[in-house]
Amino acid sequence: MAEGHTITIEKTDRHVRVVHGGQILAESDRALVLRETGCPMRYYIPAEDVRMDLLTPSETHTDCPFKGTASYWSLPDAADLVWAYPDPRPDVALIKDHLCFYEVEVS
Repeated sequence: MAEGHTITIEKTDRHVRVVHGGQILAESDRALVLRETGCPMRYYIPAEDVRMDLLTPSETHTDCPFKGTASYWSLPDAADLVWAYPDPRPDVALIKDHLCFYEVEVS
């Protein structure tokens, strides 16, 4: 990692839910919380807890020097709503097979 840049990943016992347009897209008690220098805290949800049948793969890919290359999925009315790192860098290997949404409800 770059000097002064840190990423921590921990299991959370919080209930995480993603709702869009009144439809539940994901719900999990097994999410990971990722904290990264200069970025908002993000919840990564196991793929098994995400309604992948509602999402369409996107052509979008982005590169993060700390996490790797992200792939994105969309809804008809929400482009690139969710992303994941299919082959994350070793330092963040825990987020493999987990997806992250921009907006989540946490209880």
